[in-house]
Amino acid sequence: MDKKHTYCLSVVWTGNNGTGTSGYADYDRSHTIEARNKTSILASAAPEFRGDASKYNPEELFLASISTCHMLWYLHLCAVAGIVVIDYTDHPVGVMEESKTGGRFVEVTLHPQVKILETSTVEDAIAQHKKANELCFIANSLNFKVKHEAVVYC
Repeated sequence: MDKKHTYCLSVVWTGNNGTGTSGYADYDRSHTIEARNKTSILASAAPEFRGDASKYNPEELFLASISTCHMLWYLHLCAVAGIVVIDYTDHPVGVMEESKTGGRFVEVTLHPQVKILETSTVEDAIAQHKKANELCFIANSLNFKVKHEAVVYC
């Protein structure tokens, strides 16, 4: 039997400077992302789209979703395989192409750096990235493949 999960949150625009959207340059792109019993996330558009560079933007949150989904699957697979991960850091990079009719991401490359406990499990630890990508809910929802340039060390 297939399981279905529903996720809910609120996005609240906080950028009304007193005149609403009376003109393209008259409003701020700031907003808050909220979910029950969680810390709010202050967000905005990317600076290229008149946003506040000090706040997260949708493009960064998109990258974060891909990266964290991969990481959580990877850690799960390593735990099941008996690979002890003691540190994990990723620096994902996404490429978005903009056109006259909109834009879309065309490429994301994850750069996980994984420290493991035992040298004998390095090759298996590297292989777990492919499995994690195959299982990642977010990666499975994209219309492009997520690339990986992983480094595993002791």
